[in-house]
Amino acid sequence: MKFNILIAEDEKNIREGLAKNLEMDGYNVYGAEDGQRALELMAQEEIDLVITDLKMPRLSGEQLLKEVVQHWPTVSVIVLTGHGTIETAVQAMRDGAFDFLTKPLNLDRLSLLVKRALSTRELVLQHRALQEELENRKQLNKIIGKSPIMQKIFDVLKQVGPTKASVLITGESGVGKELIADAIHQLSPRAPKAFVKVHCAALSETLLESELFGHEKGAFTGAVNRKRGRFELAHLGSLFLDEIGEINQAVQIKILRVLQEKKFERVGGEDTVEVDVRIIAATNRDLKKEIEEGRFREDLYYRLNVVNLFIPPLRERKEDIPLLIAAFLKEFSEENGKRINGLDTKARAALLRYNWPGNIRELRNTLESAVVLAKSDIITPDDLPSHISQEGDEDFVKLPIGITMNDAEKELIRATLAAEKGNKSKAADVLGIGRKTLHRKIAEYGLEE
Repeated sequence: MKFNILIAEDEKNIREGLAKNLEMDGYNVYGAEDGQRALELMAQEEIDLVITDLKMPRLSGEQLLKEVVQHWPTVSVIVLTGHGTIETAVQAMRDGAFDFLTKPLNLDRLSLLVKRALSTRELVLQHRALQEELENRKQLNKIIGKSPIMQKIFDVLKQVGPTKASVLITGESGVGKELIADAIHQLSPRAPKAFVKVHCAALSETLLESELFGHEKGAFTGAVNRKRGRFELAHLGSLFLDEIGEINQAVQIKILRVLQEKKFERVGGEDTVEVDVRIIAATNRDLKKEIEEGRFREDLYYRLNVVNLFIPPLRERKEDIPLLIAAFLKEFSEENGKRINGLDTKARAALLRYNWPGNIRELRNTLESAVVLAKSDIITPDDLPSHISQEGDEDFVKLPIGITMNDAEKELIRATLAAEKGNKSKAADVLGIGRKTLHRKIAEYGLEE
């Protein structure tokens, strides 16, 4: 890592001499002739260390130190001073300076101080990076998935989250778009601020406009008080517009204006309200088709669709089903005070074969019902809805009386692999064993073909 050092010194010869010396040590160096210019550079560049004289025009070193300590607390400051101002330098140490040097400067001593100060800075940056990574993992761990396509989505979330870009999340109902939106907000600098959600399809045209933009007292029948809208409530935070494809053209125009100008008027009001809001929208509709048929504004679509995030249906990522099953069984067992230890083979096979048109929401509801209805600590097909439990009856394995346990196990593994078209991961899930165990048994029974 190449560090950036800022030298604030009004004497040109000293400033340029120090810069050359530090550049020879491998640092990037910026020079400022006074404290005011130093602050301007601090705002423009990623500075790791400030070396400043105390006596400078426009803005003194003492004032510069206070500004750095207040606004860039992880940046160390080394103070340069003459012999007659040692007391001032000591006061600077009390005010937060890392250390001080007296003029004429001992360059070896300065080099040592710089290394020490930057070592501290490096530790701070490493700690911050670790904390951010842990926070990212914490947020992403709420989204369950190990399939390759979900891993790609996690990578995109890490990239998009910290930005200001509007995001359009698309996919079928029940795939978890709201959870993705929440992760985007939590991974952004806006995380400490509000994350406001609006389910557009659940509100009539009049109510939706009032919910989004608020209204003044007397704006319509029942408006007995002024009400702030969701855009105001989400100021400096994020606003999630779920089912954005359901809103009418009149509301679309108003949302477009907020995205373009960052301002609007409440319903029945004349005062302009300014807001800074990040928009995350979601839809299960094909908005391009909606545009072609004149139901959705093209200009609004491009404003919303800065980043498009498609969440695939559950039937296209069945590798995630075992993880979701485990998470939901744990959740609903604890909620209902029941001890559920898992599913039997046929119940598991049924859940893995079913195509889940309702996606994760349907799987979640199915397992909640199964936990409530389960008569033992193992969920069986009888605990599942009939249209799902029948999925486990598609294939049978007939074993003759007198067959050994080893031969029975071999035949069961062979039949399961055939039913899953050779997919060992799915076969292992159906059999309720680990992949390593399945690979070992395949080799043991000579089933590689």
